[in-house]
Amino acid sequence: MAPRRPRTRPLLRLLPLSPAVVLLLLFLAGPIAYCAWIAFTDLQLTGQAESSFVGLENFRTAFTDEAFLNAVWLTLVFTVVSSLIGQNTLGLALAALMQRASKPVRTLTGGIVITAWVLPEVVAGFLLYAFFRREGTLNAILEWLHLPSQNWLFTLPILAVSFANVWRGTAFSMLVYSAALNEIPKEITEAAEVDGAGGWRRMWHITLPMIRRSIGTNLMLNTLQTLSVFGLIWVMTRGGPGDRSQTLPLFMYEQAFQNSMIGYGTAVALLLLLVGSLFSVVYMRLLRTEI
Repeated sequence: MAPRRPRTRPLLRLLPLSPAVVLLLLFLAGPIAYCAWIAFTDLQLTGQAESSFVGLENFRTAFTDEAFLNAVWLTLVFTVVSSLIGQNTLGLALAALMQRASKPVRTLTGGIVITAWVLPEVVAGFLLYAFFRREGTLNAILEWLHLPSQNWLFTLPILAVSFANVWRGTAFSMLVYSAALNEIPKEITEAAEVDGAGGWRRMWHITLPMIRRSIGTNLMLNTLQTLSVFGLIWVMTRGGPGDRSQTLPLFMYEQAFQNSMIGYGTAVALLLLLVGSLFSVVYMRLLRTEI
């Protein structure tokens, strides 16, 4: 008869993890739980003596607030244009082109793209503000080409900040796809070339199916990062003109710290967290079907 394993052994194995668990509960789960509680109160930054529990009132206010619904729409536009389409497509295109480029070209292109990525968000925002402003670089180029110029930050603010996010964040997608493309066996692509498959057919029937898990992972990470972009838009437009580039993070900041409605702003933050969670669940389910 085999000896019985002491029951304390599994607990001893978990003991080294206890400091990390305590820190997570203290600095992550604790603040999240406190913020969740605030979202159900009328807490304000106006010197009120105490706050009261209001239930779902903040959430009902949000879904009947036209400014909130506008922020939701602009957040979706910003995420789809700059992340799902812009960063993802451009990153894959750069990674594919760099596979066939010479070493000097790869080094120069990679250096330029990664430099934009490592710049602090505020610095990148000022650079793109100088590029899009009325007297900026883009209008100078258009005037040199004898094309009409305009105040891009006034006429097309959400597209301007979307382009700025593409410019800053494409490097991450490029690195992810470069690593994925390097894992594709060269024998497969060489066999497709011998069979007469062109570049587009190889991309559609061989490359994309073989890197689909990297595509899903990249989409998930880019989407979550884009949903939380604040500094870039704040520096370029501050959500204006009016509220034409006010995404959910800026709307949350305005309600919580400018209008002093901490409870309402925190409720918006929870809704933004819910949106990110829904995107994550969708991507995880898509990735799970590929296992």
